[in-house]
Amino acid sequence: MDWLLNPDTVTEKFIVMGIGIALFVAVMSLILFLVDRPKRIPSWVVAAGFVGPALLLIAYGLLRPGLETLYNSFFNRTTTEFVGFDNYVTMLTGAQFQKVLVVTAAWVILAPLVSTLIGLVYAVLVDRARFEKIAKTLIFIPMAISMVGASIIWGFVYEFRPDQPGIEQIGLLNQLLVWIGLPPQQFLIGEPWNTGFLIVVMIWIQTGFAMTVLAAAIKAIPDDIVEAARLDGLHGLGMFRFITVPSIRPALVVVLTTIAMTTLKAFDIVRTMTGGQFGTQIIANEFYTQAFRQNNQGLAAALAVVLFILVVPIVAYNVRQMRRSEEIR
Repeated sequence: MDWLLNPDTVTEKFIVMGIGIALFVAVMSLILFLVDRPKRIPSWVVAAGFVGPALLLIAYGLLRPGLETLYNSFFNRTTTEFVGFDNYVTMLTGAQFQKVLVVTAAWVILAPLVSTLIGLVYAVLVDRARFEKIAKTLIFIPMAISMVGASIIWGFVYEFRPDQPGIEQIGLLNQLLVWIGLPPQQFLIGEPWNTGFLIVVMIWIQTGFAMTVLAAAIKAIPDDIVEAARLDGLHGLGMFRFITVPSIRPALVVVLTTIAMTTLKAFDIVRTMTGGQFGTQIIANEFYTQAFRQNNQGLAAALAVVLFILVVPIVAYNVRQMRRSEEIR
């Protein structure tokens, strides 16, 4: 029966797939059969039939690996010797890992704030404009590009070639510097500015998301509130500060926290553009390096646990704010 767990031939794989489909059909048929007889079967049984399989899959696919990761974080690089909190001490006290934490903090602070600010200003400026749909489409397009694709695009923007006779710059940004009489720069090498240039890519991608959510929130502001504010003499910045921003505060919280979570898990941009070199390493990339390059499974697990701990408060705050907004409604 080992071939059921590790099918080798094409025939065995098709048999396993057929068995899986048959089991799925059998389970769904049983659930539908139970639903058709609500008088004979308690409602909790029906609910368990629908929710139970999903909870089992979540427990197996998310909870079990999470607990295993937490368990492995207390062991050495080969997960054979218990070392307690040594991995966490190394991560928090080592100069290399402290730098990783600082760079990650820069990402989490700058990317959400700048993306949300640009998206908010853009949403306000194009609201009810003639070219509103086109303008929003242009700013939203980067959201349709994968982070790897966006990194390749911006890699060409930052491309550097030695400033020598006969060598032309193919990077857009360096070519602009040459046109204005400045020497080309290696944007992705010089610390700490190279981290800022990587964060720009994340901002470019996430601004479209921020603009879309905030634009919808702005349009949901009741017209009577806007008219009353105008009668009271509010215009321009006053309207923006005292009416628009307070009215869309729940949406702002959602946008900020969502982008912050995305930024914490950012891996593709750093991996594609610098590989974590030149002081650009972040937690997600360092986790990959320790697990698959250094083969230090214990430290990699500790990094994953810390990343999870950093994400949880953001998720909790987001859920709390969404519940508050629902209670207000």
